[in-house]
Amino acid sequence: MTSLAQSSQNTSKPADRGFYFTAWRWHFYAGLFVAPFLLMLATTGLVMLWSSVLVGRDGEKLYSVTPASSVLPVSDQATAAFLSVPGGQIVQYIAPRTPEGSAIFRVKADGKDTMIAVDPYRGEVLGQWERRSALYDLANKIHGTLMIGDVGDRLIEIAAGFGVVLIVTGLYLWWPREGKGLATVLIPQFAGRGRQLWKTLHQTIGFYVAAILLVFLVSGLTWAGVWGEKMTQAWSTFPAEKWDNVPLSDVTHASLNHNGVKEVPWTLEQTPMPASGSSQGKPGVPESRAVNLDSIVALARSLGFEQRFQLAFPNGETGVWTISRDTMSNDSANPLSDRTVHIDQYTGKILADVAFGDYGAAGKAMAVGIAFHEGDMGVWNVALVTVFCLSVIFLSVSGLVMWWKRRPTNARRLFAPAAPASMALWKTGSIVMLGVSLLFPLTGLVLVGVLIIDFLIIRHVKPMKRALS
Repeated sequence: MTSLAQSSQNTSKPADRGFYFTAWRWHFYAGLFVAPFLLMLATTGLVMLWSSVLVGRDGEKLYSVTPASSVLPVSDQATAAFLSVPGGQIVQYIAPRTPEGSAIFRVKADGKDTMIAVDPYRGEVLGQWERRSALYDLANKIHGTLMIGDVGDRLIEIAAGFGVVLIVTGLYLWWPREGKGLATVLIPQFAGRGRQLWKTLHQTIGFYVAAILLVFLVSGLTWAGVWGEKMTQAWSTFPAEKWDNVPLSDVTHASLNHNGVKEVPWTLEQTPMPASGSSQGKPGVPESRAVNLDSIVALARSLGFEQRFQLAFPNGETGVWTISRDTMSNDSANPLSDRTVHIDQYTGKILADVAFGDYGAAGKAMAVGIAFHEGDMGVWNVALVTVFCLSVIFLSVSGLVMWWKRRPTNARRLFAPAAPASMALWKTGSIVMLGVSLLFPLTGLVLVGVLIIDFLIIRHVKPMKRALS
């Protein structure tokens, strides 16, 4: 993420000059493919970030209440929500984050999920809306799949892999040459005009953003369908065997997600759910109490689930009560407090209790990485992600502007950086390309395919070679 060019005078050795132009050429073509995706990801990311800040991921900030001396039993609040949707079934409860917050219930009826906001002090229904139908959710679908399902997911995964190439080649181009000090690239040179000013801003902002962009790309890739789901996540899934031989369900934790929206901690998605209906488990709801909504909420509070947490109701005969708190779902600002507890719907015993400390190294990295990625860790995180997204938008636009200013008027070709006529093998560059291919299979396949097409077709068909040069 740096300037698209420096003049050939900035290189003293022919080999160095060749390496420079090769890196520039890779940076140009990678940027040509990646820039539209980065623009989309940064823009939709901003929409999601500020939608979450202003109205809440589940719309919980739309309705506030005036605190009273006591809170009604959650079962009474649930009754109000239930009665507002004829023929519905309550499947989730979200506890208020603050005393002024409303309680949220998800009610399923006729295949549709409706969110109901209830005053926890007075039991009054404050409002209702269809779940996952807000601006946040539209942006999220575009952000993850371009709204074209698996094809969109794969295209974004390929772009993210090429984004790594963009970062590495950009940093190589950014490195000061010809005896120039770091200050010349760490601080924008505002004395420049036209393309030179665009270049120095692109160069400096790109340097400061590079490390954060790498974190965003990798944390986003771990949700992707191939590198994430088939490789990284599969190798880092929390082992259900740690749960003291409790019976396991045929479904995984991913069943708790809704319409493609990621709500379950990354490391648990592929872990089987425990099943109700046995004598296994640790003491949970006291035997003197019935296992119901109120006793489960009381258990959650006794286990340390303070303020906002989410409670999924049992689904089917072997389903369990699931108490959860994770930063990714905006339940808290501290990923170290993430926790998921499963309760047998018949006995009230605790079948599984997974906290942040139980995750593997990759699971912990993802819990923190995704929370950082989404701006969930406090005001500082929101501010940083906002500045980052705006910077990525600027880098994408400025790269296009610099190319446009560099190309001759009425040029009928891309006017890409010239390829060196002859050059020794660039070992560092080859290692980078090989590493990207091995780490990110989809990107590697596309990279190999492009190289094959280049060597076998484009270089031998003059009109294509002219148009793409």
